[in-house]
Amino acid sequence: MGHIEVSGLGLTLPDGRVLFDGVSFRVGDGAKVALVGANGTGKTTLLRIIAGDLPAAAGAVVSSGGLGVMRQFIGSIRDELTVGELLASLAPPGIRGAAERVEAAEVRMVTQDDEPSQVAYANALAAWGDAGGYDAEVLWDTVTVAALGIPYDRCRYRRMATLSGGEQKRLAAEALLRGPDEVLLLDEPDNYLDVPGKRWLEEQLVASPKTVLYVSHDRELLARTATRVITVEGGTGWTHPGGFGTYHDARQARHDSLDEQRRRWDEDHAKLKALVLMYRQKAKYNSDMASRLQSAKTRLDKFEEAGPPEAKPRAQNVQMRLRGGRTGKRALVCEQLELTGLMKPFNLEVFFGERVAVLGSNGSGKSHFLRLLAGGGTHREGALEEIAAVPHTGLARLGARVLPGLFAQTHDHPELVDRTLVDILWRGDDHRNGMDRHGAMRSLSRYELDHQGDQLFGTLSGGQQARFQILLLELAGATMLLLDEPTDNLDLHSAQALQDGLESFEGTVLAVTHDRWFARTFDRYLVFGSDGRVYESDDPVWDEGRVDRAR
Repeated sequence: MGHIEVSGLGLTLPDGRVLFDGVSFRVGDGAKVALVGANGTGKTTLLRIIAGDLPAAAGAVVSSGGLGVMRQFIGSIRDELTVGELLASLAPPGIRGAAERVEAAEVRMVTQDDEPSQVAYANALAAWGDAGGYDAEVLWDTVTVAALGIPYDRCRYRRMATLSGGEQKRLAAEALLRGPDEVLLLDEPDNYLDVPGKRWLEEQLVASPKTVLYVSHDRELLARTATRVITVEGGTGWTHPGGFGTYHDARQARHDSLDEQRRRWDEDHAKLKALVLMYRQKAKYNSDMASRLQSAKTRLDKFEEAGPPEAKPRAQNVQMRLRGGRTGKRALVCEQLELTGLMKPFNLEVFFGERVAVLGSNGSGKSHFLRLLAGGGTHREGALEEIAAVPHTGLARLGARVLPGLFAQTHDHPELVDRTLVDILWRGDDHRNGMDRHGAMRSLSRYELDHQGDQLFGTLSGGQQARFQILLLELAGATMLLLDEPTDNLDLHSAQALQDGLESFEGTVLAVTHDRWFARTFDRYLVFGSDGRVYESDDPVWDEGRVDRAR
């Protein structure tokens, strides 16, 4: 059985801030251990260090049994990576290296079809077989059929960008859970998955004999799967030996203990300083007190050199002030709207102030629907940003004074990637006034992003990017919020802050979500069914399967 041993890990950021220090824990014996903490505390960074992607400033990592890694970017792949290339990247090192050699030989054959190229290609194929590549292809066929419903030979050259985020996650999860590695590092494996997919993941994690360390913000998944919980907070880490059901009480008890330890330390510190002061006063009149004064000073110096106990982590205070504004009574009207090749025609009316949850399986067209509205609907009027046209027939018409603002599930904002948060807020745009540095930092502070003000958007954690996207929607004055999986990357406190912000928002909300807790707060439920129908339900519907269409 594989294991992970982490001892005294520490990392200092380029600006000199200590992200975390002295993090130690052990994961082994088939345990399913959750890694939790607020956005930006270093959970993904910690996984990257364990995976060998980043060097640590201090400490060591030891693992056994092979290491399979699901990185956070899976689910938002938009480049030229193919299904075959992704599966090879998730395989053990020997197969990865052999696959790269075969690919290089194939490229050489295309550019120069001579005898040396043919020999190199034959050698690469032999090495592929020796490394177990053909056995891997049998496994990958099982994986693609399970995840996509397509044999490996039919989809190996398909671009990952053509798959939905949930399909990308399911593909990677199937490969790792069925693969030979005995230890898995999973960075938010439930993101982008629909509810049937999340239930499948929960069942697979519980049943798997593998040792798993994973990051997740889904409370139901954590409650069903975690045997232990490791928390990164306050610049360090600690382990709760029980499941998620007892985690919050254990965390509160730990914080109370830290408070008590600090209170006692302060009391002892004050007593030692008072003792030194007393002997100093007495030594002025009695030389016999000099030795006692020196002894007291030595005790105080040693006490202060040891330092105070670990401080209680500062509580988060995210405040989302989503304002909105009055619009026409009918905020959205859809007449015989059909998303080309996705769902059958449907009619819909959404009135000002309503909260509509858009539910359904991955790949059913929910995100396309939001992007159509975000681009201004059929007539493409009044959009906050330029969004590519979504092929459709029928009509999607926005009401009077409706200004749609889109929260992108993939955080895909190439115009922001290489800019700092302060610069983005300072310059403003067509719908958002610029602001000076003081105003920018004040706004960022409400979203717990003031320490990241001079950081590039592209270097933020997923949760920090999500919070900043919501801030931009707030400042732009959107009156219709189109939220595509907004809670996927948000920590629990930030997700609650979003819910509170939506309650006070004066406007209309349509949200695609697979978050069972978040969905319960909505008024209406629009379901994209597996048979291609779009219908309304009085309650959330979580059992719609994959849409039946040619693939």
